[in-house]
Amino acid sequence: MTARADTKALEALFFVSDEPLTTAVLAQALELDRREVERRCDQLQRDLEERDAGLVLRNVAGGWRLFTHPDTQPAVERFVLSSRQARLTKAALETLSIVAYKQPVTRLQVSGIRGVNSDGVLRALQDRGLIEETGRDEGPGRPVLYGTTAAFLERLGLPSLASLPSLAPLLEPAVEDAADVVADADDGDDDGVGPGEDGSTPDEG
Repeated sequence: MTARADTKALEALFFVSDEPLTTAVLAQALELDRREVERRCDQLQRDLEERDAGLVLRNVAGGWRLFTHPDTQPAVERFVLSSRQARLTKAALETLSIVAYKQPVTRLQVSGIRGVNSDGVLRALQDRGLIEETGRDEGPGRPVLYGTTAAFLERLGLPSLASLPSLAPLLEPAVEDAADVVADADDGDDDGVGPGEDGSTPDEG
């Protein structure tokens, strides 16, 4: 990988991360030694400053992370405050539902359930004050755990999480549909190629 490609990959990692990235993590992801990663981070930091970009790269809390430039604060504040009152998107509703019912949950678990990267949606929900970091998972890397906030309950008019509606009634139709599919498959299995008495099929030897 060329130096230019390394820098592109470095920027991409900072873009998708929701927390400071240590030199060790970056070195592993880019397959470079730590000293080279530090050099690339310093260079990217200078490049952003020289371009007078809307983002700045800072070394904070033992790692590197992108931040909005201080000069953009008025515009960013207006956007964030206005978006707090906007209606939630389908993606935001899906993510918020997962956090509400599965909390505490990590961003990787949320993304795994949705089948798509959910980092940006989680950040947006945090900005709106609907979810918050509740601790760290005990697993490898100790990822951040997310849960809902008091503002979430207030917006939904619920006294507590125990008042969330049960998911069971929503799952029953899906279970019934699955049972019908299995039954249909069993009814149609009359072609003489089914398993024998010992459980084997013809092409199992």
